[in-house]
Amino acid sequence: MVMNLDEHDREILRRYAADATFMAGGAAAILLQLADPRIAAGVARHSGFRERPLDRLAATHQYLMALWFGDERDIRAVVRAVNARHAHVRGDDAPRYDAREPDAQRWVAATILHVGTDLERRMSRRPLDPATADALVRAYAPLAGRLQGASAGWPSTRAEFDAWWSERLSHLEVGPEARAVARDLLAGTGLPAPLRPLMAPVRLVTVALLPPEVRAGYGFGWTPRIQRVAGAWIAVLGAARRIVPMPVRTIPMRISLRRVRQRSRYAEGDLRGRG
Repeated sequence: MVMNLDEHDREILRRYAADATFMAGGAAAILLQLADPRIAAGVARHSGFRERPLDRLAATHQYLMALWFGDERDIRAVVRAVNARHAHVRGDDAPRYDAREPDAQRWVAATILHVGTDLERRMSRRPLDPATADALVRAYAPLAGRLQGASAGWPSTRAEFDAWWSERLSHLEVGPEARAVARDLLAGTGLPAPLRPLMAPVRLVTVALLPPEVRAGYGFGWTPRIQRVAGAWIAVLGAARRIVPMPVRTIPMRISLRRVRQRSRYAEGDLRGRG
């Protein structure tokens, strides 16, 4: 793992980031990202996410796993791929957007951290201890920092992150482009038919993980009954995590790393052959 973390931080990262249970928060992170109008415009106007959601989710997971658990060649490969996808995602129509804008990249990274730690709190029914929370904030720094987001800065403690997050929420605005993408995402549009029934619990968990102001912006209902059912599904996730052994929960991480390495080694061999 190529990051400036001590062994304590690395152990915490291995315990949380490789666990596939946290993929249950993926849709909530995406909806938080889209609540920034710049990101919603870029996704709606340049991405095939609505038609091929699994492709986008797989690419994001591979990027995360390579940064956290890969070697330098893996990291170079995923950074190169993301930069290539972002190169043409920009526009001057309101809202002005550019996928390589540091602050937008920091926001994307922040949503993944926030949702992951919130889901952990709900599944374990207790807050993260301060040392673990601070370690995770440090570990998430490269998500934007290895792209163009380093110049936007990154908090060094959970307290700093929470203060920045609270202020940032006040600037979000869920617009029609965000709602359109969210509607297709949570309906399972683009998914194979056998997977669509799984979207019912995903929708409930997603809505539960959104801050109230963002939830209202998307127009999601939130009644005591919905809250109870969503909480029950999150409790099921927590119970499953306690039952399923860690080697099983890390299978998606190993698959993502293997795919990254297959592409990166092939690309490097191809380049050598051309040289």
